[in-house]
Amino acid sequence: MILSNLAMACLSYERTRASRLHLVLVVLLYCISSEISSSFAELQRFEHAPKDDGSIRFLVVGDWGRRGFYNQSKVAWQMGRIGEKLDIDFVISTGDNFYGDGLKGVNDLAFLDSFKNIYTAKSLQKQWYSVLGNHDYRGNTEAQLSPALRKIESRWLCLRSFIVNAAEIAEFFFVDTTPFVTKYITDKKHQYDWSGVSPHGAYITNLLKDLNVALRKSNAKWKIVIGHHTIRSAGHHGETQELVRHLLPILKAHNVDMYMNGHDHCLQHISSLNSPIQYFTSGAGSKAWRGDIKEYNSEAMKFFHDGQGFMSVNLTRSEALIVFYDVLGRVLHTWKLNKQLHSAF
Repeated sequence: MILSNLAMACLSYERTRASRLHLVLVVLLYCISSEISSSFAELQRFEHAPKDDGSIRFLVVGDWGRRGFYNQSKVAWQMGRIGEKLDIDFVISTGDNFYGDGLKGVNDLAFLDSFKNIYTAKSLQKQWYSVLGNHDYRGNTEAQLSPALRKIESRWLCLRSFIVNAAEIAEFFFVDTTPFVTKYITDKKHQYDWSGVSPHGAYITNLLKDLNVALRKSNAKWKIVIGHHTIRSAGHHGETQELVRHLLPILKAHNVDMYMNGHDHCLQHISSLNSPIQYFTSGAGSKAWRGDIKEYNSEAMKFFHDGQGFMSVNLTRSEALIVFYDVLGRVLHTWKLNKQLHSAF
């Protein structure tokens, strides 16, 4: 009788043990499949048709949202003038859209005072494609990303990371760079809204995988990546080492043509000496930092302006024309790229 009871107990234990092992295996497989699924989720994609002649024209501005102050209104006026002259298709914002701490919510008047009521020119009533900057993360990030803002102003589109495809002439890859920067995580002076991007390690890993897949699949003549933070810069913030380590190798591996950013409050053009990449900083939409420039390789540095302004880009299948303008709309720097040769003059 004792042996029988012992046998039954052992059998029950084995069944329980097997059941537990099975449960652990199921959970493990679920976690692995979920990780794989999230890692290779496609970035949201938008289509933007080029002009009938096959060209795409747009403006790039960053670090602007100051309710018209620090010459934001003057820059906006010149953007309207140049936008009309070029008949632009859209505007790219490189982030830090609302100072000093982003938006408080979807009803924050800063959206009207710094965007809708500032960029009023007819030529600027086109789609705006925007990324978040570090100052935007100090507010309610979900508010800037909310479709509710598009009901207030239809031209506004801001997402964490996404793609704009222009009929195989160009693809624009917008990347959420703020979560890469480790000093923001430990910053005790400011509070950041990390909802939607935690845990950071998984978020960054998945984003880089998604970007890598998207760039590999791209058949566009021009591959252009946009982020808020610098990769190469002689400005106040300098180079963002986290992006140099983690993002730059992917851009080089897929022959990206241009990286456009804000963050440093200047206008800047740096050429890579070991790849086709051209680095363009357009972070002078309002407050600029006079005289704040670091020493930099003179062969790589093509242009630096420590005042307010913006840039324009005109793309065809074979050529790209980039022009920088100051706060008075004067041309400061022009650069032309030939797609076949990656040459410049």
